[in-house]
Amino acid sequence: LLLMIYGSSHICAIKGSTVTIYCAYKYPTGYEIGKAFWTKTNGCYQDLLEDPEYSQRLQYLGDKQQNCTIRLSHVTQKDSHMYYFRFITYKPDGKWTGKPGVNLTVTDLQVESPERVTEGDSVRLTCKSSCALTDRATYVWYRNSQPLTERRDRNNQLLLQSVRREDAGRYSCAVKERNLKSPDVQFPSKSLVPPSLYDPSGVIVEGDSVTLSCSSDSNPPAEISWFKEKTSVGSGRNYSISNISSDHSGEYKCKSSNIHGQKYSDAVTLNILYPPRSVSVSISSSAEIVEGDSVTLICSSDSNPPAEISWFKGGTFVGSGRIYNISKISSDHSGEYKCKSRNKHGEKYSDAVTLNVMCEFMILQ
Repeated sequence: LLLMIYGSSHICAIKGSTVTIYCAYKYPTGYEIGKAFWTKTNGCYQDLLEDPEYSQRLQYLGDKQQNCTIRLSHVTQKDSHMYYFRFITYKPDGKWTGKPGVNLTVTDLQVESPERVTEGDSVRLTCKSSCALTDRATYVWYRNSQPLTERRDRNNQLLLQSVRREDAGRYSCAVKERNLKSPDVQFPSKSLVPPSLYDPSGVIVEGDSVTLSCSSDSNPPAEISWFKEKTSVGSGRNYSISNISSDHSGEYKCKSSNIHGQKYSDAVTLNILYPPRSVSVSISSSAEIVEGDSVTLICSSDSNPPAEISWFKGGTFVGSGRIYNISKISSDHSGEYKCKSRNKHGEKYSDAVTLNVMCEFMILQ
């Protein structure tokens, strides 16, 4: 009775791992084993232990009587072959080869990821091999060479829920306890994430020069457009305003666009500071002012931040605040009045207005 049994006819192993090929055999009574060996050819039958490519990596675990198991270490893609066990007895007709043999396929690991990813998507990265691994494998994941301990979905998949900018990096996978890693894959390979807008720090005063910068993490690189409120004002990564004025005050944002879509940054507000201007005085009454009347003077001023108001009659300070009231006016109040508007960026006087207080005459009959 002749019998040869292989543990598996197909073996899939990861490059660099160690493979055990289980084998058992029986041969007819009356025969004596002269030589038992493994070969990868179906013709010349070279003993693998005599092959320099295998002699240091192949270990015979069998007893050459019934157990023909071998172990091959540090396998590479060059080891992908059909392998056969063969034994020779001392009788001329006592040569047998175990056909069809064992097909060994050596594979490496590759990370498969979606080509297009947008911030907020849920994404699965897959650790793939060219064949189904014979030994049950537990996979581990790395980002930028650091192990990831969470968010593993299925055994060979990594789930990234609601992808953020921080998830970008070099990803690789490995089979646990074998120290066999895939090549790094940059993820995402194509993406579009919202741009961020650099808000100038410090005080912006009329006449300054200001540059807004838009940063966009996208692949392929995005085109940048600039908007004040809803009006397009420019393009390019930087938007510069020289000799800035209060007319430039408002909300600004940038838009990042590529073939995969577009996104807007959050808005920033430019608050332009400037000294007082357009300072003027108005009188509450346009009629003749007669002794005993009440008169109100109002100072108008355009400034940022709001100005402090002071009042003067001639060169003498007489009061403060936007409104200056005179009740029961007399001829002593006649004269030129003006207001001064002042903030930390400057000051300005209004033109003078003249109060001419008429005397009230009593007519005798």
